Amino acid sequence: MRQYCMIGLAACLFVVVVCAREVTANEDAPNFVVILSDDQSWVGSSVLMDPENSETRSDYFRTPQMERMSEMGMRFTQGYAPAPYCCPTRRSLVVGQTPARHIYQKDQPGWATAFRESLSLPRMLKLADADYQTAHFGKWDSRFDNVTPEQMGYDVSDGLTGNGTGGGKGDRDAGVSDDPKLVDSLTKRAGNFIEKHAKSGHPFFVQVSHYAVHLDIFYRKDTLKRARQWDPGRRHTLPKFAAMTSDVDQAIGELLDRIESLGLLENTYVFFMSDNGGRLTIPGQKRGSLSRNYPLREGKGSMYEGGLRVPFMVLGPGIEAGAISRVPVTGLDLFPTMAELAGFDGVLPEILDGGSMVSVLRESGKGTVERRQPFLIFHQAGARVAQSALRQGDFKIVKHWAENRVELFNLKEDLAEKQNLAAENPTRCNEMERSLDQFLESVGALTERNTTKAKQREMFAEPAP
Repeated sequence: MRQYCMIGLAACLFVVVVCAREVTANEDAPNFVVILSDDQSWVGSSVLMDPENSETRSDYFRTPQMERMSEMGMRFTQGYAPAPYCCPTRRSLVVGQTPARHIYQKDQPGWATAFRESLSLPRMLKLADADYQTAHFGKWDSRFDNVTPEQMGYDVSDGLTGNGTGGGKGDRDAGVSDDPKLVDSLTKRAGNFIEKHAKSGHPFFVQVSHYAVHLDIFYRKDTLKRARQWDPGRRHTLPKFAAMTSDVDQAIGELLDRIESLGLLENTYVFFMSDNGGRLTIPGQKRGSLSRNYPLREGKGSMYEGGLRVPFMVLGPGIEAGAISRVPVTGLDLFPTMAELAGFDGVLPEILDGGSMVSVLRESGKGTVERRQPFLIFHQAGARVAQSALRQGDFKIVKHWAENRVELFNLKEDLAEKQNLAAENPTRCNEMERSLDQFLESVGALTERNTTKAKQREMFAEPAP
């Protein structure tokens, strides 16, 4: 029951802040744009994610607009998604909480109601400035309870969308499309929303959650023709997937063009990240001599770096162009970062798991992110295989609950997580495991695997009133 109480606390804090604070407009309130790609690997673009490692870009895909974004702002060599899967990451971005606190973990009576009442990102911005206009376009992916974007405080959205909305969920080559993965329609709606509120003088927050590069594979005919002229690499070899990646890259560039043409760059922050790491297999792709996520280990669904480390970039006023930051950051940090930038002076819930990145953004990537816990934590169970990871400093543990096995890695020296240091450094390993276990216990997280679909449906069904 502890987990439910934690989420209920967020709802209570939301009510307290609303009642205690008079909301006034702020003419200098910044705008925010969050661009979320789907299933995009850390090495799934032509952006060199770590300038000190030539292997940290795709050896085939071409994404000049993502490169442009990295040159306009700051790229993080150690950016993390909150989870190695879609749905829990997306929920986490809305409320700034690790998935260990919410769904996919444990049956909690009334969970969905409490979640709807939490202090969400759009609600927080409206408390900072009543004039904020908020929108979510694209993949929402709320499973089990069907909570809508509007119920979480967004003014405008595409509703209860999922993988099928963007063109399927199967492992197949779907074919040519005039609007592959809806990249054009998403970009158009987001651009129109931005322009409308820019002209009206309202500050805005819009999240564009792309369906690409999640399967199925859709692409433009002309893009595929170009991709077939590029030389395949050792990791990435499939022209159709390269074309889909190129199409979403072009859409990102068009949105940046719209922001720039409206003269908004001086007061707009743009965040870009993926919801989780890249898949290890793509239908129709011949296996290369290296894994698709090399130099990272494994991929989507895994607590190793290939499942969690993602492309992560930020641009905006006060951010040095072309800056590189080696400070570990996570999607959970967006909520408190945007709160500070927007001038929110209310009380943020104690259960926020991220920290503000503002000092990092303003100090050429050299600042710090202060979180309530001195580590990054990742956890899944319930509807997924029970796994956890905890990163503190350069060290990371991965815990496999079913096997009662813990691994320890030094990411600074071993990015590929090949050398398990648990046996030779038991003190550090045990201390980190103890921190992990204590945190999960404190939030009531499930640490067992549920093996049947019937049990999963039973777990996550909200009881009748």
